[in-house]
Amino acid sequence: MRERFFVCAEKGLHTIRIILLLCIPTDDANRKILRGGGKASGLRRKIFRDSGKYKIANRKILRVSGGDIIANQKILRIGGKDESAGRADWRKLINLVAAIHYSPDRGAFRMKFHITFSRISLSAGVATALLSLMLPTALRAQYTNKVAILPTDSPDEIVGKAARVVPSERQLRWQRQELTAFVHFGMNTFTDSEWGSGRDSAGTFLPTDLDARQWVRELRRAGFRSVILTCKHHDGFCLWPTAYTDYSVRSTAWRGGKGDVVREVSDACHKEGVGFGVYLSPWDRHSPLYGTEAYNDFFVAQLRELLTNYGKVSEVWFDGACGEGPNGKKQRYDFVRWYQVIRSLQPDAVIAVMGPDVRWVGTESGRGRETEWSVVPIDRFSPDDIARDSQQEVLTAPVGDIRGEDIGGRDKIMKAHTLVWYPAETDVSIRPGWFYHRQDDAASKTPAQLLDIYFTSVGRNGVLLLNVPPDTRGRLSDVDIRHLRGFAALRDSVFRRSLLRGARVVTGPGLGKGRSLTDGRYESSFSPAMGGGEAVISFTTPAAVTASLLMLQEDIRKGQHIEEFRLEAKDADGSWRSIARGTTVGYKRIIRFPAVTARDFRLVITASRTDPVLSEVGLYNY
Repeated sequence: MRERFFVCAEKGLHTIRIILLLCIPTDDANRKILRGGGKASGLRRKIFRDSGKYKIANRKILRVSGGDIIANQKILRIGGKDESAGRADWRKLINLVAAIHYSPDRGAFRMKFHITFSRISLSAGVATALLSLMLPTALRAQYTNKVAILPTDSPDEIVGKAARVVPSERQLRWQRQELTAFVHFGMNTFTDSEWGSGRDSAGTFLPTDLDARQWVRELRRAGFRSVILTCKHHDGFCLWPTAYTDYSVRSTAWRGGKGDVVREVSDACHKEGVGFGVYLSPWDRHSPLYGTEAYNDFFVAQLRELLTNYGKVSEVWFDGACGEGPNGKKQRYDFVRWYQVIRSLQPDAVIAVMGPDVRWVGTESGRGRETEWSVVPIDRFSPDDIARDSQQEVLTAPVGDIRGEDIGGRDKIMKAHTLVWYPAETDVSIRPGWFYHRQDDAASKTPAQLLDIYFTSVGRNGVLLLNVPPDTRGRLSDVDIRHLRGFAALRDSVFRRSLLRGARVVTGPGLGKGRSLTDGRYESSFSPAMGGGEAVISFTTPAAVTASLLMLQEDIRKGQHIEEFRLEAKDADGSWRSIARGTTVGYKRIIRFPAVTARDFRLVITASRTDPVLSEVGLYNY
C-alpha cells in the first residue's frame, strides 16, 4: 500500500469548496491525484467542465506538486500559470472551506480548517499560501515517538504505524553525533582493578598530572562529539566533592582536597565544544544506605548535584548493575523518579542505557546487529496510557537488556502492544578492560580495528560509545592517543569524498530530487515510490571507479522504513550483477563487499514499510 492524494472540487453559485482527503499509505507522485467535475484525469488534465463564467475546461486550476511535504515545501498550487486569469476566476468567491481529513482508525489525525472571506477576491497566490501553511503542519501530526497497537489493527495497519514512529529531538541529536567517548577513571585506576570493593582508602586516589583538557582535545580531534565521565563507579568513590559522603576527592591529597574531576572535565568539554555526559553508578558498594529506601533519596541528591552544578549535560548514563552493598542487601532502584529529575533539570539530555531514550545494543564487542531496527516493541505501555498521555512523555521503569538478532522485524511488531523509537548504543573499550592497566598497552585497538568497529556500530544504525581510560597520571596514554589519531585519519581518508559525487542519478517516480542522494547533505532527501514492490535508483559515474563500501542513510526524521536492499554493478557485457545485500538501514548503514570496478551502479530496494526517504547514497573504497 502507498499514499494517495485525492482532490475533489465542486462548484456552487458563489462558493467553491475544496476538500483534500489525505489517505495513508501513499501512491507514487505520477499517479492520478485529481478528481473533479466530469471525467477524472491526471496532474495536467482539465478537471472542470462547466458553462458560463465558470467555464475553465481548458485550464488547470488545481495542481499538486512534489517535494518534501514535511519540510514546509509548497504542495498545493491554485490558479495555473496565468495568475491574473486565475484571480478573475476566483473573484466571486465568498467562502472557502479547506478540510484535511485523515482516518483516525489508521492511527493519525482528523483536522479541519475553515476560512471565510466575505465579498473579496482571492488570488491564486493567497490560496496557495494559506494551504501550504496548513498542510505541512497537519501532515507532521502523523509522526509520533511511540504508538499503541490495537487488537483490531490489521497487519498492514501495524506496519503503517511502525513506519510513522520517529525519534524525539534529543534522540535525533544523539544519533547524529555518531561517536561518543566513555572515560572510565576513578579508584580502580589506582588499585589496578575493574570492580572496586568500596573499602579502599580514599587517599589511594592520587593523579600526578591530571589534564582533562588533554582528554577532551584528543577525543574531539578524533571525531568524538560527546564525552561521558564515570563520576561514580560501583565502588562508590565520587570524582566530585559531593556533600553526601566523604568517600570522594574531598578526602584525598589531590589538589589539596580541593580538586573536582567532574568540574575539570565539564569545563574542558564546554571549552572544546563537545557534549558532556555523566555516568552515576546505581550500585554503590561503599554506602551503608544501599539496600534501603533512603538510598534512593541519597542517589537523587547526588544526581541533582551533577545536573545543577556543571552546566549543560548531554547524556546521563545508567547501567543495570545491582549487586550487594556493604550490608549484604540489594537495592530496588527508583528509576522513574530518577528520570523525572533528569527531565526537569536537563530536559535535552538523553538517558541511556537503562533509560527511556537509548538502549544497550546487547554486547560490549562494538558490533551491532546486521538487522538493527530503532522502532521496537516495548510492552511496558498500555494502549490506554498512550491515548491518555499522547501529548506528553510517559516515563516507566526500564525493560532491561533487549537481546536477539532481529528485535523489530515484522514478526516482532505483529505481537506488540506498543512500538517506540528506541535506538541502540554500541559500547566497547579501546583496551581489554574499562579502566587503565599498564599491562594492556600492547592490546590497545589499532586504527584498523577501530575502523572495523565503526563499520559494525555506526554502520549498523547505532552510536559508537568508545571507552578511552586515562592512566594513573590522569592523562590519556601515548599509545591510545596514537591509535585515536590514526583512526581519525583512516576514517577521513576513506569517507572524504564519495565516488558517486558528480554521478548522473536516474530515479523512478518519487518525491524530491535524485541528486539529493549524492550532495553530502543529510537534510536533503529523495523518497522513491515503491511501485510494484521495489524501487530502483541508478548511478553513472563520469569514469570507471573501484568501490568496496556502500553507505546508505535514511532520513530518520520521517521514520525507518527499508527492510531489504541490494547493490548491483553493470559488467562489461551490459549485464547487472549483485555485489552487496542488506536488510535495515536507519540512520546509517555501511556494507563492505569485494572491490568492484564499474561506471554503472544501481540500488534496488526490494522491501520497505512504506516509501523510504533516503538522505544519502555513497560508494567508497577501502
